[in-house]
Amino acid sequence: MTEPSIGPRRFDAHHHLWDLEVRDQDWTRDLPAIRRSFSFDDLRPHLADHRINGTVVVQTVAVAEETPELLALAAATPEILGVVGWVDLTAADVADRLAGLREGPGGDLLVGIRHLVQSEPDPEWLLREDVLRGLTAVADAGLVYDLLVRQPQLRAAVGAVEQVPGGCWVLDHVGKPVIDPAAFDEWAGHVAALARHDSVACKLSGLVTELAPDQPIEAVLPWAAHVIDVFGAARTMIGSDWPVCLLRSSYDEVVDLADTVLAGLDDTGRADVWGGTAARVYGLGS
Repeated sequence: MTEPSIGPRRFDAHHHLWDLEVRDQDWTRDLPAIRRSFSFDDLRPHLADHRINGTVVVQTVAVAEETPELLALAAATPEILGVVGWVDLTAADVADRLAGLREGPGGDLLVGIRHLVQSEPDPEWLLREDVLRGLTAVADAGLVYDLLVRQPQLRAAVGAVEQVPGGCWVLDHVGKPVIDPAAFDEWAGHVAALARHDSVACKLSGLVTELAPDQPIEAVLPWAAHVIDVFGAARTMIGSDWPVCLLRSSYDEVVDLADTVLAGLDDTGRADVWGGTAARVYGLGS
């Protein structure tokens, strides 16, 4: 894998790809804006427009076959520098499954693991004994664990980080907050608790799709500002959440929003959020 060398490193640290002819994405059935296949060829022009020279592709379904497919795609696509895949964290042989992924095509590009915790009915799913065992296996394998949780699950996320001290963590979509001033303090407290652990970073991603239909995109700015405040630029990274972001905004609008959030940072800080943090946390290009 060759690290991009032209211009500053700018990474999209969170996007998705899927082919409905290969596998259905049931969760899109009632979402006509994204109820189609999305390939890297669809994404590439957006990357070029915004001088983004590397990406991390992230799993979408809890299906074992998806991660090897993404790894093989990454191996054939120079711009994809990392894959956040899926394994069953509760499986007794989770360590062997992780090793198997690394032994397959593109296995060296596996940088992290994610589970759709947001869909688990138990708000404390992350604290189950079998899940903690799986999270420990992810940490022992030297992989990042992406926390995909909703606001009511943030307390358990803090507990998991505390109980797996050897882990490296990334909070996806800033914890999928409720974009309502009345809910801000609760969310902000849990996010600050996560940020107190140096092993946790945060993706500025996915906020636009948490908005109610009548809320302007700018309504997310206080939430984004809090992330920068508590994590700092050195532990914050940009992710478009494309194509899911298309439910509310274009790729251009997501980038413009990110630049608005980062306007108060110096050049070093902006470089961290746009590339340096993702490179360090996920080991991109190494």
